Amino acid sequence: MEIQVLKSKLHGVTVTQAELDYIGSITIDEDLMDAANLIENEQVHVLNKNNGQRIVTYVITGKRGSGVICLNGPAALKVSIGDVLIVISYANMDFEQAKTFRPWVVFPDVASNKLK
Repeated sequence: MEIQVLKSKLHGVTVTQAELDYIGSITIDEDLMDAANLIENEQVHVLNKNNGQRIVTYVITGKRGSGVICLNGPAALKVSIGDVLIVISYANMDFEQAKTFRPWVVFPDVASNKLK
């Protein structure tokens, strides 16, 4: 049996941009992607701590060291610059393997989106 478990989590990043005229996605600083073991085009769930909105989208690689967190396309309507987000990805794995799996959980500095 396979189950879906938490794979990666960026807990507490701040929206720096919202670009409505784009095809969609969330742009994330490559340093944050590496720390959370996220890859470009990976599906993520974006939870907005300010308004309760939940969005399912995919990752686009942002400039390394920039601190960028940008919601693109229609998702831009669900955030305001300065909102604090949780970004989560999941993985399917064997039930027994899941019992010992440890996800990548990252708590960046919420003011700068930089790694602590």
